[in-house]
Order: sequence, then structure tokens, then C-alpha cells
Amino acid sequence: MADIRVWVDGELVGDRPSISALDHGVTVGDGVFETCKVVDGEVFALQRHHDRLDRSLKGLGLPTADRDLLDQGIAAVLADGLDFGRVRYSVTAGAGPLGSERLDDRLTYIVLAGPVPRPPATTAICTVPWTRNERSAVAGLKTTSYAENVVALAHAKERGGTEAIFANTRGELCEGTGSNIFVVVDGEILSPPVESGLLPGITRDLVLEWGRDAGLPVREATMPLEVLQSCDEVFITSSTRDVQAVSRVDDREVPAPGPLTRRMAEVFKERAAGE
Repeated sequence: MADIRVWVDGELVGDRPSISALDHGVTVGDGVFETCKVVDGEVFALQRHHDRLDRSLKGLGLPTADRDLLDQGIAAVLADGLDFGRVRYSVTAGAGPLGSERLDDRLTYIVLAGPVPRPPATTAICTVPWTRNERSAVAGLKTTSYAENVVALAHAKERGGTEAIFANTRGELCEGTGSNIFVVVDGEILSPPVESGLLPGITRDLVLEWGRDAGLPVREATMPLEVLQSCDEVFITSSTRDVQAVSRVDDREVPAPGPLTRRMAEVFKERAAGE
């Protein structure tokens, strides 16, 4: 943890105590966050992440973020450079009571940065017995209430996976704990739609956008969770994984990377480097 840089409300704080015990982000998980990839000290797709942060804040009924303040925090934690890693920044509702009711307090701003290992070319994923609620009040929002994901990811890791995959309450393929999922069926690259209850990832959106630009057969489609047992290829996307081929789903081996996954990864790498 010593290599994690910490900035809170305008100040680099290191490992000093810096958040009130009464902060609503601590007591009830009342806040939102973003995680961005950092390459050679540069933050990838930062404005897209800022935009999604504001959508999440709006969804929680909180004011939009002070982007200038966030950018100051990001610059502070990256002042010493970072070859490959991530920036995670959070905005919480600030100090509040011990229950769910809010006070009219100022927001709390937190920015963290640190190195992460580069992802391997392929990975294994596991489905979990719990569901995403596509009708939840926080569906599609990137909130700090992550305990559900912690439990699911631990379940997957006990079974040799690096990511857990949820269905929604209708039994449809939805998402991972911190990633989006794509499958290849009958020569098409398919991703569950936003209506499934997933969090629309920045990398997911770019895969859909850049894949179409490159002429690849990529689109959104509603699919049952069971598609993972018959599809030709699988890959997951996230800010630090980019496009990562899946070689195993539960006990099923999957060719990885398949031809369409490989091509999508190439397109993403080329476009990301260019932009």
C-alpha cells in the first residue's frame, strides 16, 4: 500500500487519517467513483470518465463534481509520473448522520493513484449465483457501494477465476464486478444492452464505437446467461484490462483469443494509441 498516492480535498495526505468517520461514503456508501488507466503518466479517456461520474452523481441526487478540483487532485497524485497504473477518484455526499438521510454538507473529493500489473493476454471467469437488479435505483451508476462485488469476486477467485459474471433478475447475461462482457455468436460480437442493468463501461463504449468504425460486426443484444456455454469466443473489457480474451468460463474451455477477439483488441490498441 506504500506505493498508493492519496489526495483528499485539496491536499496530498499520504497515509495520514483524512476522511471523517461520519462521511456518508464511509457510513452508508453514499458516493460515486471512477477508475482510469494511466500510461506513461497520461490518463486515458479522462473526460469520458468525468462525464460518467456526473451521471452517477445525478443518479444519486447529488450535485455535479468540481472538475477543476478533481483535475488538481489527479495532477497531484501523478506529479512523480506513473508508467502503468490507475487513478481512482471518488466523490461522496460528505458528512452525514448514521442512517440514510443526508445533511446539506459539502462533497468530499478523494483521488488515489498507484501502479497495477499489466493484464495477461487471457483470463478465466466464473458465473455466480447472485443477480444484478436491472430495476434497482442505482442500476447503471458507479457507486461506492461495492460489497456485492466483493462477495462475488471472492466466489470467482475460489474457483480459479479473475472475474465474476452476473445475470440479471430475468436470467439475462449482464456484466462482471468491474468489467463488461462480450461474446461472439454466429460471427457477431455481442454485448448485453444497458437495459440489462449493467454499468456502461468506458472501454465497452469505445469497443462498440471503434469496432463499428472498423467495420466489425459488433452490436448490443439481449442474451440468456447460458450463451456463455455455447458461444464461440468471449472477452471482457475494463479500464485496465482493455480487451481481454477469456479462455475459460466456469469449467468450459474457450479458444482464446479467437479471431474476432484478436481483431477487436488490435483495433482498440490502435485507436487508443492514436487518441
